[in-house]
Amino acid sequence: MNSKMIRYFVSRKWLFIILFAILVILPSVLTDFHINLLGQFIAFAILVIGLDLLWGYTGVLSLGHGIFFGIGAYIMAMYLTMSSEDGVIPEFMVWNGITELPILWALFQNPIAAIAGAMAVPMIIASILGFFTFRNRIKDVYFTILTQALVLATVTLIVSRQDITGGSDGLTGFTNLFGQQLLAPSTQLVLYYVSLACLAIVFLLCYKITTSRFGKTLVAIRDQENRLRFSGYNTATYKTFIFTLSAGIAGLAGMLFVTQMGIITPEEIGIVPSIEMALWVAIGGRGTLIGPIIGAILVNAARTGFSETYPEMWPYFLGAVFVIIVLFFPKGIMGIFDRLKKRGEDNVSRKHVPQTESHS
Repeated sequence: MNSKMIRYFVSRKWLFIILFAILVILPSVLTDFHINLLGQFIAFAILVIGLDLLWGYTGVLSLGHGIFFGIGAYIMAMYLTMSSEDGVIPEFMVWNGITELPILWALFQNPIAAIAGAMAVPMIIASILGFFTFRNRIKDVYFTILTQALVLATVTLIVSRQDITGGSDGLTGFTNLFGQQLLAPSTQLVLYYVSLACLAIVFLLCYKITTSRFGKTLVAIRDQENRLRFSGYNTATYKTFIFTLSAGIAGLAGMLFVTQMGIITPEEIGIVPSIEMALWVAIGGRGTLIGPIIGAILVNAARTGFSETYPEMWPYFLGAVFVIIVLFFPKGIMGIFDRLKKRGEDNVSRKHVPQTESHS
């Protein structure tokens, strides 16, 4: 492959097109089980685009995005549970002495309300939290600790309210989605392509934001927030908007995830998963949009592969991968592509120099 082709294919736009084309084709060669797994990884990929917008471009590290992901998942799970139970009060509520459907559950019996709520509720919570924290100039490690505290408080609340949330067992046993058998391979295939379409839409939306003047302002906030504030920009408003948008994207990802995973528990949204989400961004390459997508899919595929092949040793292998990438590739996987691109540009420059000299 010559240097011109290298530059062509390692450009971020073409990387996404190639990756998207591969994801479109893959179901034709995968088993139903692996299509379902890949659909879950795509839901994670949607989540990390929003997280990259917040951390990679705006410089705000959130280690609490598991909460927004979980809220989206739990709201969709409420609808799925009611749909599967034909409107009857779920069994775990009966065991806890509840005889009337709670208002929270009644709100999300309607599928449109559930879909809208899965994105709107995380956005409302994030906008309130962002308004007070960014206006009071709480940032850096203090904001990160705050998001971790939010995760801890939310998980504790979910576990303690077993009568409404299912406690540590979570919500499961879904059978229907819009009148279709949820576990049927055809339904799961449709959900896979719906997730893929959402990934493309979210990527294009965030790409549009990051390449606009608004996006340049976000990068300026990340690099020189004080200078921007002295220039008259209200940086708190920008950060609140991006934090809110990022939370809505996480809620969408959670909603898609639970329809393919078939269960949501507090363990899926706790402190460890929230930290892992940031790791996917770092491993892929923050501030690139496409890098976190690659990071989320590859890390989760590696986790599945290691756990299937080495059921007792897989955490060590996965940990080793994390350490190697962080130590030797500080810019993540996208840093490797950038090196290839730079090498291609250098080769082109070297070829042009002798020609220019000979003409002179």
